[in-house]
Amino acid sequence: MGSSLFRAKILALQKNLLNFAYTLTSNRDDAYDLLQDTTLKALVSEDKYVDNVNFKGWVFTIMRNLFINNYRKQMRSVVVVDKSDDLYQINGSQDLATDDPEGAMNTSEINSAISSIPSEYGEPLSLFIAGYHYDEIAKRMNLPLGTIKSRIFQARKRLQSRLSDLRYE
Repeated sequence: MGSSLFRAKILALQKNLLNFAYTLTSNRDDAYDLLQDTTLKALVSEDKYVDNVNFKGWVFTIMRNLFINNYRKQMRSVVVVDKSDDLYQINGSQDLATDDPEGAMNTSEINSAISSIPSEYGEPLSLFIAGYHYDEIAKRMNLPLGTIKSRIFQARKRLQSRLSDLRYE
């Protein structure tokens, strides 16, 4: 695909990309930033585009991946500001959920719920929670990728059901 045709296709998608960016960010300014980042990334990656691939899907995938990566980066860099008057307070990990009487369950209840899931579902979920990617879990367990995704999905559903039962006991 020629460079001018590539640019023309990107320009033709700008309105659709902006709408998609707005659905991802729910903020007008962030949507424009995401659109600009996506357009730049697509232009820089023009040599990686293969002619027999759906162009619109390729560009939308770039946008979605940029959004996810930016979101993860923001979550890692969350800053906690200590506004307490006690300057000698230790900044250790504090269980903020205990401040709420109906707060989240404690760790032992969650671990108990995870261990109650059959191992064929619980093991992939535990690996996923530990930070492994689907393909790493599939290789480690010597199972197809689709099976791993399905088992993790089913384990999440079972865990959700089990935890909702515990909450109302």
